[in-house]
Amino acid sequence: MDSRQEALEVVQKDGLALESVDDKFKSDREIVLEAVKSNGWALEYAHETLKSDSEIVLEAAKDVYESFEYANEKLRADRNIVLLAVKQNAGFALQYASETLKSDREIVLEAVRQNGESLQFANEKLRADREIVLEALKTEGCALEHASETLKSDREVVLKAVKKYSCALGHANESLRVDREIVLEAINAFGPSPLEYADELLRSDREIVLAAVKSNGEALQYAAENLKSDREIVLEAIKSDRGAVDYANKQLIIELEKEGLLN
Repeated sequence: MDSRQEALEVVQKDGLALESVDDKFKSDREIVLEAVKSNGWALEYAHETLKSDSEIVLEAAKDVYESFEYANEKLRADRNIVLLAVKQNAGFALQYASETLKSDREIVLEAVRQNGESLQFANEKLRADREIVLEALKTEGCALEHASETLKSDREVVLKAVKKYSCALGHANESLRVDREIVLEAINAFGPSPLEYADELLRSDREIVLAAVKSNGEALQYAAENLKSDREIVLEAIKSDRGAVDYANKQLIIELEKEGLLN
């Protein structure tokens, strides 16, 4: 493909076509800019000089945050560029920022405000920063997984996490998995049943298990064996999810079928 106009038209239709154009066009700023606008992944095929072009890099990252990986090292260490990148693509560009900027409190705070899951890319010290972790939990309860062990033992932090997403309970310190309020909040939150992660003591607690199966019948599989024979609990579980019948005591199921309660 020797024609510049032809190369330009091809990458406008499919940015990844930049890989196959003549090398001279991979260092053509207009062609590369059009390519990354079409598909951010095209940055991988740009000439090294253009991987240092902030406009091109930001255009690519706007489309596909992973393309920031192909930016010149100097740009990935540029505070202003990284701050812009995390603002425009839900915080995930933080993954490819320099180690120094992963320790920058303002940048990390902005990243987790965009998406709490970006907490995983922050420096260890900032994953122990209570304000940053609480900010991350506003958008993503499972961000608790990436918090420091100390904060996984912080009752307020864990409570906020499980209110946002039920299975955040699985990332809490074991000492809080026996906390009735926390487990009940998790049961009432969005997501799969958290009963699996509750302390064994609470999986034997009738009130807790009843609440869990009313919310999600599949929770019956995590209940203590004696509660799998509890008529009310089993009926509530089956009402919520017919598949819960597989986890109930078999003798009880036979009795319920005879009574016509499973029709």
